[in-house]
Amino acid sequence: MNIILITGASSGIGLEFALQLDNVFTKVDEIWMIARRKEEMLKVAECMEHTTRILDMDVTKEEHLERLKELLADEKPCIRMLVNCAGYGVMGKFDTLQLAEQTGMLDVNCKALTALTYMCIPYMKRNSRIIQLASSAAFMPQPGFAVYAASKAYVYSFSRALSEELRKKEIYVTAVCPGPVNTPFFEIAEKNGKTLACKKLFLASAEKVVEKAINDSYHKRRISVYGVSIKFMYALTKVLPQQLILDVMRVLK
Repeated sequence: MNIILITGASSGIGLEFALQLDNVFTKVDEIWMIARRKEEMLKVAECMEHTTRILDMDVTKEEHLERLKELLADEKPCIRMLVNCAGYGVMGKFDTLQLAEQTGMLDVNCKALTALTYMCIPYMKRNSRIIQLASSAAFMPQPGFAVYAASKAYVYSFSRALSEELRKKEIYVTAVCPGPVNTPFFEIAEKNGKTLACKKLFLASAEKVVEKAINDSYHKRRISVYGVSIKFMYALTKVLPQQLILDVMRVLK
């Protein structure tokens, strides 16, 4: 049985991946959607063409990961694509935010993503794909978004290294690094702080970001960056000292 497995599939970019991959892949038997909010996923499943398996799980809980591990061992599917979208961010100064919500970012964005990737690779074969949702925040430190940016820098670095390690197995890894995306993400992220107003000018649609990510994954690209402005920012981080960019960001606040 060939499957696609998507985490964070109840809303935002994860939901958009489910909808678009449902239309793109014809040689897949099932799409497995993982998230905490079961009702939202059931609504989406009603309008999908593929058989959809709803797994209401919290990827930060060991017992839920163990449940998925047992399911994989029992079903022995061939995972044609793993899409790790589960994650969140909270803006604000590090020393003023709640510690639990900051370590929670690391649990979801880094620890759970790593565990799920490790768990799924044994069920992948030649020409399978892994898509990891990083962020343009991964390209450099982000004052006021420190832990989130650091967690996405981990995802970006991990994905690049994993891409090299899996090359001989012909399993291809793509790190998706969008800028601001028009999703419910900011409802959580901005509860304690605000992003730079100028960033909102470059707000992208989840549909376009996911469309490019799928295309880049198909073409075996290691990084997917949507939008001219974010590509320009990525280039700047490669040629300018990061401290200079941080100084400019400070002035813009």
